[in-house]
Order: sequence, then structure tokens, then C-alpha cells
Amino acid sequence: MRKIRVLWLIDELALTGGAELFALGLATHLPGDRFDRWFCSTRLADPGMEQVLADAGVTHVHLDRRTKWDFHRFAPLPGVLRRERIDILHAHKFGSNVWGTMIGRAARVPIVLAHEQTWSYEGEPLRRLLDGQLIGRLATRFIAVSSRDAERMSSVEGVAREKVVMIPNAYVPRPQTADADLRAELGIDPSTPLIGVVAILRPQKALSVLLEAHARLLESVPDAHVVIAGDGESRSELEGLSRQLGTAERVHFLGLRQDIDAILRSIDVAAISSDYEGTPLVAFECMANRTPLVATAVGGLPDIIRDGETGILIPPRDPEALSHALSALLTDADRRRQLGEASAGQLGEFTIDAIANRFADLYESLFENLEDRSGRWAT
Repeated sequence: MRKIRVLWLIDELALTGGAELFALGLATHLPGDRFDRWFCSTRLADPGMEQVLADAGVTHVHLDRRTKWDFHRFAPLPGVLRRERIDILHAHKFGSNVWGTMIGRAARVPIVLAHEQTWSYEGEPLRRLLDGQLIGRLATRFIAVSSRDAERMSSVEGVAREKVVMIPNAYVPRPQTADADLRAELGIDPSTPLIGVVAILRPQKALSVLLEAHARLLESVPDAHVVIAGDGESRSELEGLSRQLGTAERVHFLGLRQDIDAILRSIDVAAISSDYEGTPLVAFECMANRTPLVATAVGGLPDIIRDGETGILIPPRDPEALSHALSALLTDADRRRQLGEASAGQLGEFTIDAIANRFADLYESLFENLEDRSGRWAT
């Protein structure tokens, strides 16, 4: 019997976001002795990441779409699926879920999986319709990354409950970087209390709430600073808000950084103020670097953080609660150390090897059921 052949479909083979990092990690950590692994990127393929796939023995196919209207670029994909007898097509993110389920079914791939990293499940009626009536109907299983998302797939979008599978994201280690003296880089005192954020700067992250909380925090911790690593559409608005709040000298926008682990080791407390999330990978990076985390109790964060034990959870859109939680930690070094150590001890549940094994079990279970019905490619 040959190995089960899996192809992952995503728009970008690059470390541009959590979904991309997770898909790459899954492809390179799924057991190669049990699976023949293929990876298809539709838009962007970073040469360094192509080499990562090659080193792991994963075959890469690139479709080179330049714009969202380049539908013709998908033309080679059905041939690849049929010629290589792909058993499982596993799409990631909304656009690839739409195309993957349609093309996978048209090419008669036995098992088609869609994987949603998260969205608000509010507004965008067309997206709800496509999730529920197209992707949800065509996919063999619809993967959710949090229990909250799994519930909303069914209750809001109408996806059949038996099709929804919840498997969280995983900690995918980035290349380790040397320790950095972030305070020296910023020209601030070595004892300055430092709050850190690592995020794509977009409305979902609700970083305005953090800036408002920081302004309140200065009443109890007057020398506290905030560092924000990342970039995005909301940056200019956030910079303007910090000036409006009179905190611009204490808020530092670092832009895109590769030394995320060094930044997390440099700060005192990390914060996530999002309106909604899936299972944000930065939470796992905080665990790995023993950085205490204050986060809104949204999406998958309550699934991975034990409130008061491995982190602090607060309601969304509540700058007062966020300010209070940050103040309590910034003024208690022992508490910060306890939370950091406890969260690091929990990380083993969420390593990429552990999560890849859960996907391996899912793939094999679905494949065995197909064999029982003789519904697979001929060997």
C-alpha cells in the first residue's frame, strides 16, 4: 500500500501571518513515513520557504496568481490532483477554501478539507452564505481552530455539526534570534515597565483599546511604555490616537520584525486586545518565551489559557479591565514569573508535532472510512 497523499492549498507560502506559518509547519511536521506530502501556493512563494519544504521532502506546486481575477491560474491544479492521485486536499483560509472545495470535488479528490483560521461571523452575508452553503456542503470536514468558532460555524453559518472538527493551531518555532536590548534600542531607561504587542495592525486587533488602557495605566504606572511589533492598515490611525491621548512618547511602533522571540523576552507583559481571534500563534510564542500574557477572552484564547493560572483573560472592548490587569502584573514581578513558568509548562499540548499527529489521525480515520466504501484512488 502506498502512502496517503495529502496536498495543502493556501494563497501564500510565506511567513506573512499565523495561518501561513501553521500550514507550513503542518506540512513539514506531518510524519513523512505515513504520508506523501504536497503543498500548493496560489499567489506568493518565498524562496526561503520553498527551501524549507524541499528540505522536509514536501513537493511544492506554485500557481503564480498575480491578482484575485487570475482565475485561469488554477487551471493546472485539477490535473495535478488527478495525475498524482491526491487522496486529501486540505485548503486553508476562506479564498482557498472556496476554490479548493470546488476544484477538489470537480477533480474527484476522495477527501476535501476546509480550514478556517477565524473571522468575526458578523456582517458579510455573502461569506456566511459561501461558508455554509458551498464550503460546508462540499467539504468532507470543516476545521475550526477554537471551540467558539466551531459553535458559530453551525449556529451562524448552518454548517452540519457532524462536519465540524475543532483542532487548535500549534506552536511553530521560528528561527531563534539573539537576545536584544530593546530598551537600549528605544533609548529608554533599563528599568522601564514594558508592554508588548505582536500583531498585524488591522481593526480586528482592537489596538485602540490597548492604547486607551495604556493611557489609564499611566495613572498607576506612570513610566510604562508600549511596543507594537507589526504593520498594517491601522498603523496611521493608531499613531494618531497615541498623539491624541498624549502618550506618543511612550508608544513605540517597531514595524515588521523577525526577532519576535527576542522582543517577547525583552518585555514584561504581552497583550492581546482583539475583538475576535482563532487560536493566535503569538499566544504560544509567549508561552515558549515565558512571557506573561493578558488577553481578551475571545475565540480560542479561553481554550488555551487557564485564567489566573497560565495567563489573564479579560472582556473585549474594556480598557478599564485591561488597564487593571496590566497594572497588577507590572507591579508584581513574582506574579509575572509564576504566570510565565506555568504557561511554558502547558506548551507541550500545543507543539506542532502534537497537533500534526492529531491531523495525521484525522486523515487516516477519514481515509480508512473511504477504503471501507472503496471510495479511494486505485493503488
